[in-house]
Amino acid sequence: MQSNKLRTLTLMLGAVGIVALSGCLSNPVASTPKPAAVAEIAPTQGNTVKGTVEFAPQGDKVLVTATLSGLAPNSTHGFHIHEKGDCSAPDGTSAGGHFNPDKVQHGQGEIRHVGDMPNIKADAKGNATYSEALDLLSLDAASPNYIVERGVIVHQNPDDYVSQPVGNAGARLACGVITAVK
Repeated sequence: MQSNKLRTLTLMLGAVGIVALSGCLSNPVASTPKPAAVAEIAPTQGNTVKGTVEFAPQGDKVLVTATLSGLAPNSTHGFHIHEKGDCSAPDGTSAGGHFNPDKVQHGQGEIRHVGDMPNIKADAKGNATYSEALDLLSLDAASPNYIVERGVIVHQNPDDYVSQPVGNAGARLACGVITAVK
C-alpha cells in the first residue's frame, strides 16, 4: 500500500514537472519580437563605430534594439533615422537630414521628427546597447512613416532636443541602411 502511494505521488510530481516544463518550452522568446528590418552600422571615414540596429513590430510601436562598439568611453550620442538609405559619402551626409515626413520641428515629445530617437549611451569600454519601443516609426510599407530603405546615423555629440533643425548632434560617426528581413 505504501509503495502504491509513493508510486502515485512520483507519477503526479513527474506529470506536474512535464506540464511546467512544456509551458516554458512552448514559447521561450515570447517577449522578444522577431526583427522585420535591420541596419548594419559601419563607421564613416576616420571613425570606428560599428554594430547592428534591429527593428521589430511591438503592438502599435516599433522596438528598436541596437548593439554598437567603437564609441568614446562613457559618451552619449545622437541616434537618428535619416531620410535616405545612402551611406556612400565618406562623412555620411548622403543619408540626408532627419526623416521628417510631417515637416515638424526637431525635438522630444509628441511633436517631433519621425527619425528623432533617444540618445544612445556608451559604457566605459565604448560599447552601447539600446532598446526602446518608439511610437512614430512604421514597418508598414503603406505608411508615410515607413522606415525601411532609410539611413540610421550615430552622431558625435548628444542630441540636445532643442536646437533646430537637428539637435546640435554634430558629425556623423557611423551610418547604416535599414533593410527588410526576408
